[in-house]
Amino acid sequence: MSANSRLTIAAHALTWIGLYQRRGHEVATSGQIATSANTNPVVIRRLLAELRAGGLVESRRGAGAGWVLSRGLGEITLLDVHEAIGSGPMFALHRSDPDPECVVGQGIGPAMAAAYGGVEAALREELAKTTLEQILQDVLRAS
Repeated sequence: MSANSRLTIAAHALTWIGLYQRRGHEVATSGQIATSANTNPVVIRRLLAELRAGGLVESRRGAGAGWVLSRGLGEITLLDVHEAIGSGPMFALHRSDPDPECVVGQGIGPAMAAAYGGVEAALREELAKTTLEQILQDVLRAS
């Protein structure tokens, strides 16, 4: 099983756009962002489309086409990003129903759902506390 990096890549893209705009550039291209994230521009375009639907970025067409933030980095939380990319539940139960004749198979779903519910609530609370401005400041301090 591998971890999902969509939240990290989406936060990377938004933070990069914010810094790029602060440095006097009007719009960022998916190619530029993809270079920074070391991924394919198609991956970035798909994420940016979801972020646009979530109200975090706007796209410009024609001459000077590219992406801009819809609001400042200080106004965008990691929870906003998580919700915009439709990450869904952070934890999943079995893909198929366990054996209903087994005591563990019978009760594991409700038990795990209860445990996961508390963890997800705590994680959402933490994501809501962190803005992309804080992420950018951490990045700049580390460089």
